[in-house]
Amino acid sequence: MPGARAILEILKRQAVTDVIGLPDNSSAALFTLMIGDATVKVRPVTREGEAFALAAGLWMGGRNPILLIQNTGLLESGDAIRGTVVRMRIPLVCLVTYRGHAKMMKTLGRAPDAPDAELLSRSDVDSIGPVTEPTLKAWGIPFDFLHTDADLPRLEAAFQSARKQEAPVAVLVTEDTT
Repeated sequence: MPGARAILEILKRQAVTDVIGLPDNSSAALFTLMIGDATVKVRPVTREGEAFALAAGLWMGGRNPILLIQNTGLLESGDAIRGTVVRMRIPLVCLVTYRGHAKMMKTLGRAPDAPDAELLSRSDVDSIGPVTEPTLKAWGIPFDFLHTDADLPRLEAAFQSARKQEAPVAVLVTEDTT
């Protein structure tokens, strides 16, 4: 499980000014830790689509925001992603908690390239899991995985990648933060 304190230290090293998101069970420990920290401003939203517009505005104003949302909210935000951060080439790191990942891996062993109606209607698969990675690929958003603290260098690399590409990058958090 990725440690919230280690993630927060990376955010500080990357000079993150604002964390925008909507807490879920997987990110609860990280949100709780950040709320008590004076170096980053936590900006909660009521819908994830708002988060992308807020991040764009903060970035245009010279701040260094990141997003912390669940994959269900990521998909709910499709038009906001397309119309703001992708189209405007905003170098935004999106920490995305990956609901359904564990169940998908247990049942299928991998994320499918092209989920179909049969797969998405199965009771032994959370339907959000199989559509997360193909959706990010369709939007042209590169992504990597954060499973444990051993993967924290991938989060550091995401910041470098977003800046280099001048585009959003996602880091899929597959376990609850602790």
